[in-house]
Amino acid sequence: MAVTSQKSSYLVLENFIGGDFVSCAKHLDSYDPSTGEVYCKVPDSGPEEVEAAVRAAKKAFPEWSSRSPEQRAQILNKLADLIEERLFEFAQAESRDQGKTVTFARNVDIPRSVYNFRFFASSVLHHTTDCSQMDHLGCLNYTIRCPVGVAGLISPWNLPLYLLTWKIAPAIATGNTVVAKPSEMTSVTAWMMCKLMQKAGVPPGVVNIVFGTGPRAGDALVGHPDVPLVSFTGSTLTAQRITERSAPHCKKLSLELGGKNPAIIFADADLDQCIETTVRSSFSNQGEICLCTSRIYVERSIYKTFLEKFVAAARKWKTGVPSDPSNNNGALISREHLEKVRNFVALAKSEGGTVHCGEGVDMLDLPAANVNGYFMPATVISGLSDSSTVMQEEIFGPVTCVSPFDTEDEAVAKGNGVRYGLAATVWSQDVGKVHRMARRLQAGLVWSNCWLVRDLNLPFGGMKNSGVGREGGKDSYHFFTEVKTITIKH
Repeated sequence: MAVTSQKSSYLVLENFIGGDFVSCAKHLDSYDPSTGEVYCKVPDSGPEEVEAAVRAAKKAFPEWSSRSPEQRAQILNKLADLIEERLFEFAQAESRDQGKTVTFARNVDIPRSVYNFRFFASSVLHHTTDCSQMDHLGCLNYTIRCPVGVAGLISPWNLPLYLLTWKIAPAIATGNTVVAKPSEMTSVTAWMMCKLMQKAGVPPGVVNIVFGTGPRAGDALVGHPDVPLVSFTGSTLTAQRITERSAPHCKKLSLELGGKNPAIIFADADLDQCIETTVRSSFSNQGEICLCTSRIYVERSIYKTFLEKFVAAARKWKTGVPSDPSNNNGALISREHLEKVRNFVALAKSEGGTVHCGEGVDMLDLPAANVNGYFMPATVISGLSDSSTVMQEEIFGPVTCVSPFDTEDEAVAKGNGVRYGLAATVWSQDVGKVHRMARRLQAGLVWSNCWLVRDLNLPFGGMKNSGVGREGGKDSYHFFTEVKTITIKH
């Protein structure tokens, strides 16, 4: 079991391999984003640790895959119960590790992590396979679905447990075993979940968690010949590397990548509801959600009114200490990421943009203990051309850009004018217009007059540089299994 070091107050994590906590010779510093101070030591795993984890997963696969879906579902539901019983403990840990507010972690991250296990525990019981008759040949054809084997799962730092469980739950529900690598910046809640595995009845080796960096642990995992399937959520650049490493082994890949998501707001929109939701879609979780709105296109006749009201609403979106329930946002993930986002704002100014609120305009009032934290207020920019770097590249911070449009065709062209295609929102009371826009926008998800309403049965994923493949009820079932066609002559 991992212990706190005698020499310091650091939390020291260990890998979870074959049902046991295993210490690592090297460690990485993990920071509390709200203070800028090291508070945790995370294993700096490499090929040796990954090899041990894959070996444990391979050993556990025959027995686990032979269990019935009902037996596996019972264990998933038990794990969900155990996390839910410790919801506030997990929320506090997620907040400290990632920088998000405790409120957001308690209301969004941890409940969704619990629901991921319950959803896939249920959905795995309700899939059917195909059958066709060929009476003239005396043959019956049918399909079965088999688990693939050892699933390599790599999850990001923005929604740590939420997105890790989104991968683990369908992988083990369908009978695979798992080697997962969370982000080295946000590993604590994954480690906490490992402590519950035995109590939930998860057999040793079914879930293995190896902590470390992408270039060491991640690279070893995606390049391992005994890991036939990889599910990754993260940057497009990393996904390109994963694709290259996986290609010699013909691995199955699911890649959920970046976004540069547009909101398109027509003059007939319900402006109050639109502004309230678009502030949330732009700045939730410090803007560190791949589905956040980062480009807002507004029909010209209401552009000035919208911009004025939107800036006023953005100023009310409070940024500060994560434990304060009156704050909407906490700290960004790291000093490097904060500098990257600030540099985008500086670049926007050099590209002719106007910063209306936030970075460089509004000062944050932080307690002495948090002055070195990675905080940035909600920032609204206007006046940028569609071809500017800030309008083209994913920022992944509390920054959004507002721009006018005149016609429906122009709105579509602007919305589609980037290399990403993850999500979009459309605001209009005209049902016909909403349907036309939804069809024409190049995005895997389109919300109309709302944002982030998710039915986990339905496909999730992006187009263009926003990813490959889809996950969700049926889609995850298909991804984490191989279909086999069987013909019986009678």
